[in-house]
Amino acid sequence: MYYLRSHLRVTSAFIMREVATRYGRSPGGYIWAFLEPVAFIFMMSAIMGAFGRVPPEGESFTLFYATGYLSYGFYKAMEGYLTSSVSANRSLFSYPAVAPIDAVVARFILQAATSVLVTFVIITVALYQMRHAPTVRWPQILESIAFAWTIATGVALVNIVLFFKYPIYQKLFGIVTRPLFLLSGVFYIPAEMPHPMGDILLMNPITHVVILFREGFYGGGGRDGLDVGFLAEVSMATLFIGILLFTFFPVARDRVSY
Repeated sequence: MYYLRSHLRVTSAFIMREVATRYGRSPGGYIWAFLEPVAFIFMMSAIMGAFGRVPPEGESFTLFYATGYLSYGFYKAMEGYLTSSVSANRSLFSYPAVAPIDAVVARFILQAATSVLVTFVIITVALYQMRHAPTVRWPQILESIAFAWTIATGVALVNIVLFFKYPIYQKLFGIVTRPLFLLSGVFYIPAEMPHPMGDILLMNPITHVVILFREGFYGGGGRDGLDVGFLAEVSMATLFIGILLFTFFPVARDRVSY
């Protein structure tokens, strides 16, 4: 029990430190978390609306691009923020009470809270502007977020270890994953892409995260290519491998290396 309380105190201290570092000491710094998604959604909606096209799904460009961008962000923002959690706090691990997992948990909590708040505000505004707002299906939305965070945590734990041991892997990972934003169905419906491109896109688990999130607003009926079983298998396998590496590799337990 004492061990748990100690970790809770350290994690709380990490959260306060991360808030001050990431957003500044004034509430206005938090506004920056909204600017990037709002700018992207507004730009895409304005461009597509200027061409007189209809959204790939539904009646609102804003909602379609918001659901795509924000659901992808649940994965990408979490993965990127967690991956740097250990390297950004390495000087603190010389203290006996501080463990690398404390930094990971603190950043997970902060990023999760930020993503949920940003998504809630943007989606609420998008729905309010619609003449015929769709029925929101919370189970699909929450399930999508859970899968996104599970995959992100697993990938981040793997990266923490491999970035430390193999610096070239960090460069390769950045190169390989750079097109991920374009290959995850943010701008389009993967199942409607020409064969075999649609099948290739559906091999990406993040594509299924985006599809599942959108089902919370548009429904699916099995026509969108969603495979929840595949998504569950990939997320659990990724998290298991991440925990395994992070637990048993020296970077996660040997503070002297820092």
